[in-house]
Amino acid sequence: MIYPIVAYGDPVLRKKAESIGNDYPKLMTIIDNMFKTMYHSQGVGLAAPQVGISIRLFVIDSTPFKEDDESADGFKRVFINPELINEEGDKWKFNEGCLSIPGIREDIERKPRLTIRYQDMNFETHIEEFSGIKARIIQHEYDHLEGVLFTDKLTPLKKTLLKGRLTDITKGKVDVDYKMKFFQKR
Repeated sequence: MIYPIVAYGDPVLRKKAESIGNDYPKLMTIIDNMFKTMYHSQGVGLAAPQVGISIRLFVIDSTPFKEDDESADGFKRVFINPELINEEGDKWKFNEGCLSIPGIREDIERKPRLTIRYQDMNFETHIEEFSGIKARIIQHEYDHLEGVLFTDKLTPLKKTLLKGRLTDITKGKVDVDYKMKFFQKR
């Protein structure tokens, strides 16, 4: 099943997501559907709040970035109950977008390396280090679980310049080729 992507303006995107246990109902179905939704929407990552489920879960597949970073090829992962342990290095800019904020892309600064603790689909705990594009995708999706959007990292001037376009997204005035759910249209 392909989920509709929750659009900018929906309160679920601003809520800190809840941790889950291995007894969470239909978790494997949710994970499968999140991958299907991410691929259908041509994304490289998708957090559960973006499909209206406020749990600490995100999926990524960095393969589309393999030409920029060959280690991204085939890197597909499920992160459950992640905890960011450390971020390090000099911040670097990269042009980011978000399925919940269609049509807007901006250069965002993030640190290039991170250490994260998370559980996989079998609820086995891992502590791993990631760098480069994989770290960036993880940081972006992790932010969703904390109620943070990439637009929050913009300068006040950039936010002001984007205000009208963001308002349009909340109202459903946006052209996308994937299904979305708009808070103000309910």
